[in-house]
Amino acid sequence: MVYKLPKKEVMISSDIGKEIIKKQLPLIPKLPGVYRMLSGKGEILYVGKARNLPNRLKSYVTEKNHIIRTDRMLSQTRKLEITTTSNESEALLLEANLIKKHKPKFNILLRDDKSFPFIFIGNKDDWPQIKRHRGKKTKEGFYFGPFASAGSANWTIKMIQKIFHLRVCDDTVFKNRERPCILYQIKRCSGPCVGYIEKNEYKKTVDDAIEFVSGKSRKIQKSLSDQMEKASEDLNFEKAVILRDRIKSLNIIQSSQKINEANLIEADVIAGYKESGKTCIQVFFYRSKQNWGNQAFFPKHDPEDKLKDILNSFISQFYENKSVPSSIILSEDIKEKILIEKTLSQKEDKQINISVAKKGSKLKVINQAIKNAKDSLNRKLYESQNNKGLFETVSNKFNLETNINLIEVYDNSHIQGTNSVGALIAYGDEGFIKKRYRKFNIKVQKNAQDDYGMMKEVLSRRFKRAIKEKDNYLSLPDLVMVDGGKGQYSAARETLNELGLHDIPIIAIAKGKYRNSGNETFFHNGKEFKFSKNDPTLFFLQRIRDESHRFAISAHRAKRKRGISKSLLDQIEGIGSIRKRALLNHFGSARAVESASFDEIKSVEGVEEKVAKKIYNYFHE
Repeated sequence: MVYKLPKKEVMISSDIGKEIIKKQLPLIPKLPGVYRMLSGKGEILYVGKARNLPNRLKSYVTEKNHIIRTDRMLSQTRKLEITTTSNESEALLLEANLIKKHKPKFNILLRDDKSFPFIFIGNKDDWPQIKRHRGKKTKEGFYFGPFASAGSANWTIKMIQKIFHLRVCDDTVFKNRERPCILYQIKRCSGPCVGYIEKNEYKKTVDDAIEFVSGKSRKIQKSLSDQMEKASEDLNFEKAVILRDRIKSLNIIQSSQKINEANLIEADVIAGYKESGKTCIQVFFYRSKQNWGNQAFFPKHDPEDKLKDILNSFISQFYENKSVPSSIILSEDIKEKILIEKTLSQKEDKQINISVAKKGSKLKVINQAIKNAKDSLNRKLYESQNNKGLFETVSNKFNLETNINLIEVYDNSHIQGTNSVGALIAYGDEGFIKKRYRKFNIKVQKNAQDDYGMMKEVLSRRFKRAIKEKDNYLSLPDLVMVDGGKGQYSAARETLNELGLHDIPIIAIAKGKYRNSGNETFFHNGKEFKFSKNDPTLFFLQRIRDESHRFAISAHRAKRKRGISKSLLDQIEGIGSIRKRALLNHFGSARAVESASFDEIKSVEGVEEKVAKKIYNYFHE
C-alpha cells in the first residue's frame, strides 16, 4: 500500500517536513513497513523502516533537538510515501533494497558494492571443468566462495590445477581438440580432451578437488600417499612420481595458507574504523577453515554518524543480495542485531549467528581486521588529501578561476571510421569514479570518421542530457579534459559554449613529437602549456588521460568483438539462439556448418528436417 501527499508550497525551515508528516499520521496504519521522504522534484531523500510506522514517524514531529542532518532532510521534504509490509523482517529487506537502488543522500550508503567471485565445479558433465564464477548460481554443481577478489579465486584455481590437473578450458575448445594444450605439457591438466585419463580416474580427482576446497586437505594428503605407495608396490613408477609431485604441491600450499587461529569454518569477520568523519569497513571471508581474502569498503555517511550505526546499515545492505555465512563476527555491537539475525536466517533458511568478538582467538582476528580497516582508511585519507593538492596545482598552472573537485576526461576510439566509440571517465577527491564512466556509440554516420565530429557529438549528448535531467543524471564537472590538440580543444569549447556552459574550463592534452609520453603539450584558452618531465602534476594528468584511453579502447574492442562474433547463422531466418548453439557445439564453427552435408545438419539434436533443409539451401543455393 502506498500513500502520497499532495504538493505543498515551499518553506525554508524543517517545519514543512514536520507538517507533512503530522497531517498524514492519522491515515497511516499501525503496521510495519518502509517510509520514503521525497523532495519537491520527486527525488528520494531518505528511506527508513519501522515496526510501527506511525510511532516512528511521530518522532520526527515531537522530538525537538534533531541532529543537523535530520533538520536538513525535513527542510527539503515535500512528500511522504509509505509501503506497509507483513512483518519487520520484510521491512528490513525492502529498506536495504530501496537504499541500494535509489541511493538517497541522507542515508548511510554502501558504496563500491559488487558481486564476489566463486569457484564452480560442475557435476553434470562427464569431464567437469573448474572455473571462476560471478552472478546467479543457475548451473547445477558445486560453488565455493565468496572470494574477496578475482586474484584470490584465480590463485586457488591454479593450486587445484597443480595438484589435481582439472581442465579449465571451455566446452567448445574441449570438444574440438586433437592434441593436448600446453597445460598438459607443464603438468597442470591431465589431458581429458584427448583421452589421456580414464573417466573414472578423472571423476576421482574431481571429488578430491572438491574435498580439498572444502577444507579436507589432510584427508586428501593421506589418500594421495596411499595411492603413491600402491603404485610403487605395483611397480607403476610413472604414476607414483606424479602422485609424489602432487603431495609436494599440497604440502607447499598447506604451509603457505594463512593460519586460521580462531578455527572459523564458515564466517564473515566485519570490522570498522572511523576517523576524520570517514569510515572504512573491512570484511574477511573465512570458509572451510581457510581465509579467502578480505575487502575494504568506504560507506558514504554523515560525519556525525556513530560507527555502530554505520555497521548496522552496512550489514543490512551488504547481505541484501549475497549469500550469508552461518556466523558473522563484528567489532562493535549493533542496535538491530536480533532483527538482522532473524531476517537473514529466514532469507537463507538456516540459523545465522551475529556476535561481537570480546576475547580469545576471535578477538585476535577482529583486532587484525580493525588494523586493516585503519590502514586502508589512512591510505584513503592520504590519497584524498594528495588529490586535493594535485587539483590545486592544476588550477594554478592553468589559471582556472574555479576550485576543482571533479574532472571528466574524454577520448574516442575507432579503426578507419568503424565501430566508433566515445568514452568518458571521471576523477574526484577519492580517485577514479567508475560509476560515472560512460561510453557513447557514435550515432551520426558522418562523425564516425571525423575525430572533431565525434568529440562534438559525445559532449553534446552528455551535457544536453545533464541540462535536461538535472536531478537524474550526472552532475556537471569542474574541469573537462579532452585527448587531442588545438582542434579537439576548439571542438569541445564550441560545443559547451553552444549549450551555455561557458564557465566549465577545458584542457586539451596532445602527445609530443613521435607520440612521446612526457613531452605533452596542453591547450587552454588559446595558450599552450608545458610541464617539466618530472613534474608530479604531469604524471597525474597523464594517468587520468591514459585511463580514458584504456576505457575507450576496451569499449571499442568490445563493440568490434560483438560485430565479429555475429555468425553467418544469424542471417538465416528461423534460427534462434538454441539451434545456433546446438549447431556450433556440434560443428565447432559457422564455416563448418556451411561445408556440412544435409544429412550431417539433420543429425544435430533439435534441428528438424525442414530447418536442416533451410540451413543447407542457404549455403548452397
